[in-house]
Amino acid sequence: MGDHKEQQPVRVGAAVRRRRRALELTLAVVAERSGLSVPFLSQIENDRARPSRSSLEKVADALRTTAVELLAAADPACSVDVVRSDTTEQDFTPRLRSLVRGHHQLHASEFTGDHDAGREFQHRNDELMYVADGAVEIEAEGRAYRLGRGDTLYLTGGVRHRWRATVPDTRVIVVAVAEHIEAVQDRSR
Repeated sequence: MGDHKEQQPVRVGAAVRRRRRALELTLAVVAERSGLSVPFLSQIENDRARPSRSSLEKVADALRTTAVELLAAADPACSVDVVRSDTTEQDFTPRLRSLVRGHHQLHASEFTGDHDAGREFQHRNDELMYVADGAVEIEAEGRAYRLGRGDTLYLTGGVRHRWRATVPDTRVIVVAVAEHIEAVQDRSR
């Protein structure tokens, strides 16, 4: 079996239709509220047109919801993408390897070796750190956490943190909700 990559856009049409029908609205009412045309809305609902972010936000406002909620309720996109490891060279110099290609709702990266331990991170959305090999020390919101092989640390969006490998050949997998996703509300309010 070879690598397979099949990408389809997110199918938000059924979610729009379900929400519109739940509110007992006609396409004409949604068109009037959103400023979009009835034919365009029909194309969106039938997945024959992919709305821009701006158009999706207009539709969401007209349906008294958010674009994020519509995307969350969307039919799963048909997407399979295999990213093969680079096993040709086993040097353990510090490196970063993306585990996901393209523009998705999740980002996943593999860090091998150490990196700039003084660098502080603060991501908008949640992330999970998994220690695949070795050990790390993570400082988050003023507290230190020591993690070994197989341990995970979950950080909610907005948490300031930094980390460093404490043994050679450490591998850390970081999975985070993409920055373009408005998955959490601003916690600073």
